[in-house]
Amino acid sequence: MFKKGTIVKVLVPNVVNSGYDYRLIEDADLGAFVRCSVMNCSYVGIVYGIGDSNLAQEKIKNVSAVFPWKLPVGTLQWIQKMSEWTLMAPGAILRLIINVPDAFNAPKTEQLYAYNFDFKNVKMTESRQMVLDAFQINNNEPMSASDIQNIARVGYSVVKTMIARNILIPVASRCISTSFNSEYFDVGNIELNLEQRMVADSIGRDIKNGGFSVNLIDGITGSGKTQVYFDSVWRAYSSGRSVLLMMPEIALTTQFIKRFESRFGAAPVVWHSNLTAARRRDIWRGVLTGEIKIVVGTRSALFLPWQDLGLIVIDEEHDSSYKQEDMGNYHGRDMAILRAKLEKIPVILASATPSEETMHNVEIGKYGHHILKSRYGGAELPKIETIDLREHRPEEYKINDETRSGTLSPILCDAIRETLASKQQVMLFINRRGFAPITQCKKCGWVATCPECSVGMTYHKKLGKLLCHICGRTKALPESCPECGDSVSMRGAGLEKIEEEVAIKFPGAKIALVSSDTMMSRGALERLVERMESGELDIIIGTQILAKGHHFPNLTLVGVVDSDMGLFGTDFRAAEHTFQQLFQVAGRAGRGKNPGRVMLQTYQPTNSVLTAICAGNRDEFLRGDMDVRRAAKMPPFGQLIALIIESKKEPLLKDFCETLVRQKPNVNGARIMGPIVAQMYQVRGFYRMRFLIAGDARAYLQPIVKKWLLNVKVPANIRIKIDVNPQNFM
Repeated sequence: MFKKGTIVKVLVPNVVNSGYDYRLIEDADLGAFVRCSVMNCSYVGIVYGIGDSNLAQEKIKNVSAVFPWKLPVGTLQWIQKMSEWTLMAPGAILRLIINVPDAFNAPKTEQLYAYNFDFKNVKMTESRQMVLDAFQINNNEPMSASDIQNIARVGYSVVKTMIARNILIPVASRCISTSFNSEYFDVGNIELNLEQRMVADSIGRDIKNGGFSVNLIDGITGSGKTQVYFDSVWRAYSSGRSVLLMMPEIALTTQFIKRFESRFGAAPVVWHSNLTAARRRDIWRGVLTGEIKIVVGTRSALFLPWQDLGLIVIDEEHDSSYKQEDMGNYHGRDMAILRAKLEKIPVILASATPSEETMHNVEIGKYGHHILKSRYGGAELPKIETIDLREHRPEEYKINDETRSGTLSPILCDAIRETLASKQQVMLFINRRGFAPITQCKKCGWVATCPECSVGMTYHKKLGKLLCHICGRTKALPESCPECGDSVSMRGAGLEKIEEEVAIKFPGAKIALVSSDTMMSRGALERLVERMESGELDIIIGTQILAKGHHFPNLTLVGVVDSDMGLFGTDFRAAEHTFQQLFQVAGRAGRGKNPGRVMLQTYQPTNSVLTAICAGNRDEFLRGDMDVRRAAKMPPFGQLIALIIESKKEPLLKDFCETLVRQKPNVNGARIMGPIVAQMYQVRGFYRMRFLIAGDARAYLQPIVKKWLLNVKVPANIRIKIDVNPQNFM
């Protein structure tokens, strides 16, 4: 406890240093939230320690308020350790925690609007449907106009028109507040099988004993991993502790929430980006005060102001979505484990395809390993086979008297027909949005590229335009080549082209597309799930959104249109990521009473990734890939830090990189490589160069990078991003 009048260090969000000195106006604990002023701007920060600026007493300002809440000491330690590891400033990490601007203000009174469900005969345009989805996501609670726009991702004109037509009804202005049912009980409707019970009891002993531990639940898709860690959730919650369940993407939670509610009698509080400002505030405050005990959320839920966290569960722990690359670079899984270690609580990792970093920690005894080998309820594993496209070339098809090259082989088409005839469902997977990824001149070779990014623009037929998948810029499809005037053609196949081909070859089938372009909200995804479960759809064609987390009992055939995509990338993780993705896709088939079948179209049927998947030799593949990494001293057998240098002024970028080279330190046990032009040289108008610092598994590279950058003056129009153990090498 710091007494009134003590000079303390206050850490404020989004400040690059480690805090400023202030004088307390009343007693406050370490970690207490206080309000202060920096450069005439008001901030809420935390008491971070004793003041150390040595400023004259008269120059030190008072804090303007001390709040009755605080962050635990373990969280403060986590902020500091995370800063040391990621090289993010402590204030930047605090910004991730205090990310709700109104959390410490009185609730606002503002005009709210309710959705008029009695309004009949309304034409449901795509924009209006997105507004309806926004209300359904937020339990049909009234919302402000700005919340409707932000969550539905529509313009003000859409909201204004819906208000004018009484589709949205003004309700009395009131203080926005949300109540939460945080009381759960064990419904008792789930009986674990012997294999699951043994795993649950083993992890349960760690929870009962307390202290830090990491346990991996390693189970094939459909083996009941969720019900096993639900058992752990109940044990932690019933002991009075809080629980965080992290998921890679909030889209996964549609069916998950139903399973949670069935198991615990009430839905969990869900934390994600599509919440109203008021609901975000109330959840944040609820976690801070301990009213909310269980939260399901994406990686940002880790930064809620937890007070008595007792368990962290990380589902699909291998998923790359846990890596944050905006507002600082960190890995959500790794930072969760770091937090658990400092706060002395257990962590559960769950995956059918664990990351090689996790498997290495299992091998050296740092993590417990619990294997689930059989599918829950006795469902059979699908049969997985490759289709050699060198021998079984896709057949052409005609549309409007125009002959187009196909993407589906005759063997896959026959399997689709057999499946549809049996009244069962089909999934076709291709991780490529749009209609065609390349628009090119047949004569001079010109390719449509984004003027702001070093990538080609994808033609989206439904949009009727070219779209950049990096910055979102659109432009019209040219009628002729802008360079030579000749005709342009579209090459390659995306989701929309597969849909066109399927509609021609299977005219009676009911088809749906699933991608970030078509599933603009959780509501849209929920409707798709309901249509699949009711049998309304025959064929779904989708990207990685479909690859994980969904349970469709009548889906018996999965066809991967292009299994080679991603096999030969420059990233040393390319093989691992491709294996994980294809394995997850394959796991969608045969989860009900009927056996499943998975067909992988490929020009490389003997590739080790594909042969391992077909033979079910996951562990053999992992051993081989890890041997390659061990020889190359790549993670987890080495450490990497990437420096990405960016500027909108190309000459300045190159000059600054030359300065970095001149100041480059000579170090033992590490190599500093670069600069090289980034594989994606221009992104949103910024030119990019990369350095890579590499060391062995025991190397601690952060001090090298920190000292290097301290010796260099960084121009105002240069951005430096530091990425520890990068996942993205673009």
